[in-house]
Amino acid sequence: MPASDIVGRARGRVPTGLLLVAPPVALVCWMIIWPIFSAIARTLWLPDPEGGRQLSVATYTFFFTDSYSLNNLAITLWTTGVCAAFLLPICLSIALYLRFADGKLAAYVQGLAIFPMFVPSIILSYALIRVLGPNGTVDLLLNSVGLPKINTPYLTPWGPVIGLVWDNIPITVLILLSGLGAVSDQSIEAARDVGANRRSVFWHIILPRITNSILVAISFTVLGIFSAFTLPYVLGPAAPEMMGPFMQRTFRDLNDPTTAITQAVITFCFCIAFGIFYVRSVAKNRKA
Repeated sequence: MPASDIVGRARGRVPTGLLLVAPPVALVCWMIIWPIFSAIARTLWLPDPEGGRQLSVATYTFFFTDSYSLNNLAITLWTTGVCAAFLLPICLSIALYLRFADGKLAAYVQGLAIFPMFVPSIILSYALIRVLGPNGTVDLLLNSVGLPKINTPYLTPWGPVIGLVWDNIPITVLILLSGLGAVSDQSIEAARDVGANRRSVFWHIILPRITNSILVAISFTVLGIFSAFTLPYVLGPAAPEMMGPFMQRTFRDLNDPTTAITQAVITFCFCIAFGIFYVRSVAKNRKA
């Protein structure tokens, strides 16, 4: 076929491709991009005393000079970091076991790992309260054998950590398990044939091939944890509180939508930094 015909056909497909991607792109712009710019404009273009509007960063200045707001941001960052630090080793261990194990036990483990995906957050919250809360199941079991009660994590910063880790195990395990699918059995067997032990196989064969999957998993979990509402609201302390409950209370209880939107914009700025890892990882995979 002449090169001119190939070029002509390729050009003919361009309008069709653009028409196919136009609806989802328009939907993303309408439901995500436009609200983002609208929220930023609303927090910067504030009413002035004369009844008009003026450019001002007063709401952002207040946030970064208010100790209560900064404490809420700090506890959100702390909770996110601690949850990510627990999730990665836990889920990576489960994913490695599921990748290389066979038999019924592996199927049961996989079922237990995916089970939290089908449990609503509100049900999980009250289940944890009944188990780990004051006079919960753990306290009753300890009392029955004459042991003292536990220091309950309920209404402490560790309450949301426990709930968020348990709630994010399924998606993290699935992402890591998908990455481990790219690790061939032949490469592992070849490494073992030349004397590599399990630690060497993990560090030099498995880990380099799942680095992108780890970045994607961390990005997804961090974005979900940073913006979480139900679990921090039910299990966490009243003060300091994570940004999700903080925004909701500012909007509903204080009736201050501008300040709540400012908190949302600041939260978005932190989340987009983690989202860049996901975008870069996807772009790198497509390029490869």
